[in-house]
Amino acid sequence: MAQGDIKKVVLAYSGGLDTSIILRWLQEEYGCEVVTFTADIGQGEEVDPARAKAEAAGVKEIYIEDLREAFVRDFVFPMFRANAIYEGEYLLGTSIARPLIAKRLVEIARETGADAIAHGATGKGNDQVRFELGAYALMPEVKIIAPWREWDLLSREKLMAYAEAHGIPVEMKREGKKSPYSMDANLLHISYEGYDLEDPWTEPGEDMWRWTVAPERAPDAPTYIELTFEKGDITAIDGEAMSPATVLATLNRIGGENGIGRDDIVENRYVGMKSRGCYETPGGTIMLKAHRAMESLTLDREAAHLKDALMPRYAELIYNGYWWSPEREMMQAAIDQTQAVVNGVVRLKLYKGNVMVVGRKSETDSLFDESIATFEDDAGAYDQKDAGGFIKLNALRLRVAAKRRRK
Repeated sequence: MAQGDIKKVVLAYSGGLDTSIILRWLQEEYGCEVVTFTADIGQGEEVDPARAKAEAAGVKEIYIEDLREAFVRDFVFPMFRANAIYEGEYLLGTSIARPLIAKRLVEIARETGADAIAHGATGKGNDQVRFELGAYALMPEVKIIAPWREWDLLSREKLMAYAEAHGIPVEMKREGKKSPYSMDANLLHISYEGYDLEDPWTEPGEDMWRWTVAPERAPDAPTYIELTFEKGDITAIDGEAMSPATVLATLNRIGGENGIGRDDIVENRYVGMKSRGCYETPGGTIMLKAHRAMESLTLDREAAHLKDALMPRYAELIYNGYWWSPEREMMQAAIDQTQAVVNGVVRLKLYKGNVMVVGRKSETDSLFDESIATFEDDAGAYDQKDAGGFIKLNALRLRVAAKRRRK
């Protein structure tokens, strides 16, 4: 796009090395006014320093917002109602944060009369797709600046040299020119990529992990917790009512103390490459296990099986950046309809990296009938003779096929 067309741009700004450089680069290359937007979605770091850094760079309009409750209530909880998990392992911690950030970027662009939005996602990753698909879905006319696809600062060394030349502070610097892992954190997870993790044979060092203790160093006594569900969402822990963000923060703490939630994955990125990443998702790991346990008691068999069949597609949509697509919204409506009966309490035993379901109950919506399921005399609740006809009817096609093969 012609640089002269851009008078004002809203930048997704963390205050870290990459976005601090992008801020200066936008001012120099586009000669435009920059509005910064910093979201607190539970990354565990102070966001207020971003204000001072933006002010020092001459930014006049600075947005710093606490979005933790909105993040969990409107994005994480709906995703967990679907039991979403990508490629059998990834709990989508980074993926689910992007639609919220994209939404606020375009809202702020409208509020400030900006011509464009900008982000710090690289040209090799998934996040560029997620940010931009979300922005286009919500603001079709938006212009997007992705510096990693335009500039030649394509290594950490070049970035640091740029920062030094322009007086931009560099934090978390290690010995020599080696930088820390590429990390992304929010209230659902923290991810680690790059450096020694680029060799999928290399075991990550213990000093890399931030939220969880090693399972072998977790307490020798198990921790028991009870989670209360209302319409598929956790509303209380051990009987204490909590907001969505407090629920997740509390489960992160308890799970981390018990060595729960570490994962080491090689995943298929939407842009076509395989990528190795390590993740800590203690609260999400607990939530997924508990939610499935609650559904096992309250969901009709066919509804549960259909939901499971939809889940991989739903997870793929989130991973690939289609949160704001009509197909995701359609699936969400179907999923949420099933959750009306997902009410009750699940009891879990947490021990050295493991999450074990040890009890579940629902006073109002349980479909478990002990009088039918019992191995003892059921007093005529179930006529076992009926099973013979049921089996023969279902075996009919198999018997016909077997006869044909014999001929």
